[in-house]
Amino acid sequence: MSPELISILVLVVVFVIATTRSVNMGALAFAAAFGVGGLVADLDADGIFAGFPGDLFVVLVGVTYLFAIARANGTTDWLVHAAVRLVRGRVALIPWVMFALTGALTAIGAVSPAAVAIVAPIALSFATRYGISPLLMGAMVVHGAQAGGFSPISIYGSIVNGLVARENLPGNELVLFLASLAANVVIAGVVFVVCGGLKLWAQGAVDDGGSPAPDTPTLSPEETTLTPPRTATLTSLLALVIAVLVFDLDAGLTAITLAVILSTAWPEDSRKATTQIAWPTVLLICGVLTYVGVLEEMGTITWAGEGVGGIGIPLLAALLLCYIGALVSAFASSVGIMGALIPLAVPFLQQGEIGPIGMVAALAVSATVVDVSPFSTNGALVLAAAPDVDRERFFRQLMVYGGVVVAVVPAAAWLVMVVPGWG
Repeated sequence: MSPELISILVLVVVFVIATTRSVNMGALAFAAAFGVGGLVADLDADGIFAGFPGDLFVVLVGVTYLFAIARANGTTDWLVHAAVRLVRGRVALIPWVMFALTGALTAIGAVSPAAVAIVAPIALSFATRYGISPLLMGAMVVHGAQAGGFSPISIYGSIVNGLVARENLPGNELVLFLASLAANVVIAGVVFVVCGGLKLWAQGAVDDGGSPAPDTPTLSPEETTLTPPRTATLTSLLALVIAVLVFDLDAGLTAITLAVILSTAWPEDSRKATTQIAWPTVLLICGVLTYVGVLEEMGTITWAGEGVGGIGIPLLAALLLCYIGALVSAFASSVGIMGALIPLAVPFLQQGEIGPIGMVAALAVSATVVDVSPFSTNGALVLAAAPDVDRERFFRQLMVYGGVVVAVVPAAAWLVMVVPGWG
């Protein structure tokens, strides 16, 4: 049995044990990385830890720390109140406001995880207060980020268009952007209907003064007053946005720095903030991604992609590449997998039977819509940001939803974008 196949089978075993025995999957994945990396791939400790997502660790800790402080001093409650007033109390519009907000941030150049890190804690705090499904709100935030993620001036768009140019393939920046936008709008619409969005419309409007719809909690005057700690926290959130979008600073390090400043100024509001950092989520995500890093070091990802690329039927090879992109991106970097798969697609794209523009668009959509997975950066941020929820249950919901997206969207993208032969 080849080392690559062994590493894939071990990953399956990790999933099975974590699901059936309620063991933290991250801890299992660290053990698997040690076993497979050391015994199968002959990697030393440095080689195993090469895949540890240090940047994601800092983002998860920093952002959840900052927003734990925001929750403690009532800033998130104030923002919830402002969001209700923005849509004149129509709670059902809030998921779409969050969708549009994250989409706008990524379209103008924010990295998708940075936009989600900024918006998700506010959106999910709102969901908790008004009884909106956290799955609905989290999915709207992530799909919003991906909807704007391939604009010509965005990070993802610039990278993919650059890859296409480097491989001397025909490209169309507008088609790429519109394909991702349309796909995510459609998915968001389906999620909105399935997860109770129509019931939110029937709920009606929530008055600012205290005439909410039935079963809807009321904001007290204390929650709607802009106190000095809340003003400072709002300023910190704005500084985080500017630091990430304008100065291209690291979101995690910036968030931790701002959180430390707030903690120093108002220690009574932030004393419990460190205990509210989502440590089990941090362990889970970092462990799984470390194991994926071992797979990359072993060449398992390349091995699987080359096997598919060697298939003699171009349409079938295109479909399988879309599925590989979706499956791997559910656990690892979407941009990274696109960077690996687009070159693998070049040989059969040059045969002229597959339209390059449609193929690249299908790969881009397949590799990014799955970011709702709790193992991806965006999904992990949503999971970590949800306050007052059963995290294990929410994790399972995100995992099931991510599985549905992985199963359905690549085939749909292939059927709509590749089969017609765009480009």
